[in-house]
Amino acid sequence: MSGWGNLESVSATYNKGALKALWRADGATPMPREPEEGAETRLQALLSAEREARAQGFARICGVDEAGRGPLAGPLVAGAVRLVDWENLPRNPAGLAALNDSKQLTESQREALFDTLIKGPHAVAACVVSAGDIDRGGIQPANYGAMARAAMTLKPLPDFLLVDGYQLPGMAQPCLKMVKGDRRSLSIAAASIVAKVVRDRIMVALDKKYPAYGFVNHKGYATRAHLDAIAKHGPCPIHRLSFAPLAKIAETGMLFT
Repeated sequence: MSGWGNLESVSATYNKGALKALWRADGATPMPREPEEGAETRLQALLSAEREARAQGFARICGVDEAGRGPLAGPLVAGAVRLVDWENLPRNPAGLAALNDSKQLTESQREALFDTLIKGPHAVAACVVSAGDIDRGGIQPANYGAMARAAMTLKPLPDFLLVDGYQLPGMAQPCLKMVKGDRRSLSIAAASIVAKVVRDRIMVALDKKYPAYGFVNHKGYATRAHLDAIAKHGPCPIHRLSFAPLAKIAETGMLFT
């Protein structure tokens, strides 16, 4: 199984070097898109939160986002990114012209952006929380913990966090909760790319280990095909048994009642 698939087996954080080694092993060399017309204006508009933090005296501003809160299988992954020289990025995007909310991009666009982020000067980290740990501790503590650990893996440590949708408890650094932050902040958008690409790579690798479930297609989400596969084969070791409808198996012995 690919090294990506091994990331699901234990909850841990991964720095830029570890992510780059996994990416290099894949042999992927996606091509970045040329800047589209109006890219500079769009990118400038997505830096207002970063500028406000800088005006308050903060210098190491990072974005934090997650992927995989809702699926029935696989890990939750949080990404953290501190964009270097973000003030000049709109005028000189250097492969990041398409940077946006990961959900608004194609797979090839996300991979090209991920490639640029981990090969450039930017600080990048990810935290993976396994399905087993989600079951033991709950999805919300897993989410908070993954976001915090991803941010704290960046070197040097950030002094201000822009967080998509959450106010992280217990952080020494000030945090700004931004609803739909991956559409409003370039730093959070970059973090969403890291979280999404890392999680997708893990699920594609796990599809080879558990081919009966079609993880390569739905990435663990509750599609009809996925539910049918669970009904036929039962859950596998990367299913989240605390999530409905899988929790019904423990109660009734059946997926659907």
